[in-house]
Amino acid sequence: MTERLSARQILTLVTDDTTFSELPFSVRESKPDGPLGWQGYDASRARAAERTGEQESVVCGTARVAGTPAVLVAFEFGFLGGSLGERTGDRIESAYAHARTHRLPVVPLVATGGSRMQEGMLALTQLQRVAHQSALTREAGLPQIAVLRDPTTGGGWATLGAGADVILALPGAQVGFAGSRVRPPDADPAAYTAEAQMAAGAVDAVVPPGELRERLGVWLRLLTSATSEGASEAASEAPPPPTALGSPDLPTTGWDAVRAARSPERPRAHAYLDAYFTHRADLSGDRCGGTDPGMLCGFGEREGRTVAYAAQTGTATRPAGYRTATRLIGLAGRLGIPVLTLVDTPGAANDAEAERQGAGAAIAELFGAVASARTPVTTLVIGEGGSGGALALAAPGSTWATPDSYFSVIAPEMAAAILKRPADQAEATADQLRIRPQDLVELGVIRGVVPT
Repeated sequence: MTERLSARQILTLVTDDTTFSELPFSVRESKPDGPLGWQGYDASRARAAERTGEQESVVCGTARVAGTPAVLVAFEFGFLGGSLGERTGDRIESAYAHARTHRLPVVPLVATGGSRMQEGMLALTQLQRVAHQSALTREAGLPQIAVLRDPTTGGGWATLGAGADVILALPGAQVGFAGSRVRPPDADPAAYTAEAQMAAGAVDAVVPPGELRERLGVWLRLLTSATSEGASEAASEAPPPPTALGSPDLPTTGWDAVRAARSPERPRAHAYLDAYFTHRADLSGDRCGGTDPGMLCGFGEREGRTVAYAAQTGTATRPAGYRTATRLIGLAGRLGIPVLTLVDTPGAANDAEAERQGAGAAIAELFGAVASARTPVTTLVIGEGGSGGALALAAPGSTWATPDSYFSVIAPEMAAAILKRPADQAEATADQLRIRPQDLVELGVIRGVVPT
């Protein structure tokens, strides 16, 4: 487990030297022992202040992180377990308002046990207050990047943590809605870790402390590009399709197109993304309990401009992959960032588990996200384009193809089966389907074939 850091220590770890400036706040007057008159509450706060040097469970301020200015909200777990009370809510609300006024991203550095018992329901309602501030900031088109420390539980996880656009976590951090004292007695502690949350699609990356400033800085630079000068014009321009990396020769027959697209030597999504971007950062997970390594999503920089990407890797795409791509397109739209999609799948996963995970609904949501995208989407078919599972990721009117790809209503073998033809008729069926890149151009399905 990573060493538990205080609020000031985590701020020192992630911010550039001497750039942190604490935000002013008005002190709320309260009754003796708080709003509930909880006996001994004032004494507990006084001891917490003496022990930590802080007056509340959060420290809020502005700083540069690897050169990018941001508002930071750092929890002090040593102050009553980093719990949220009315005064905590005051500070967080003020920090978010400052971020919106000055067009700055927000970085919650979360370490909390949840709501403060000594303030009862008034403490719990701070979650509504925090959620409102987060929603206003999201509507303002400003990114929120959370860092989960040990522990991140209760309402802090369910608002500032899980509600962020991008979620990073320190190794071994305890992360979960249920804190250690309220879980079932037989609960597996391994399920409440940063690593387990990443495997379940709820965390984008687990980052060692020594890499945190750099990784956080990359994310801030990528996601704040839309607020920079000239960003609105850049967002309205569709990203150019990548150059083809494979064979420059167009296929002679439909079956030749299928064989070229299925060739193990053909370049895949990783190669295209590496060639297209100077650097990039991946999102992970659908926030619904799943991940799909066959769908790469994230943001990258190309010629000084941020472009979001969702790229299939040649495998059957699972429901979590479609939901992650939908999440990516929605986030890009809110931040004013254009999108590149790379199509390469034999089709959607069609096993029983995929159906139980809501394959149809996940594909429908992606179709809708692409159709209603707020920023331009450019698509390149780089391999197999298998049926609706591929088409869901393709931008209408802005789709291109490489010479070693095909796009089909369904794989030729399956088409032959549907038509009750013998298996050896798959090759002839491929010709009839007109699935070659040049056929797709002639049919008006794609705009063109990209050069090598």
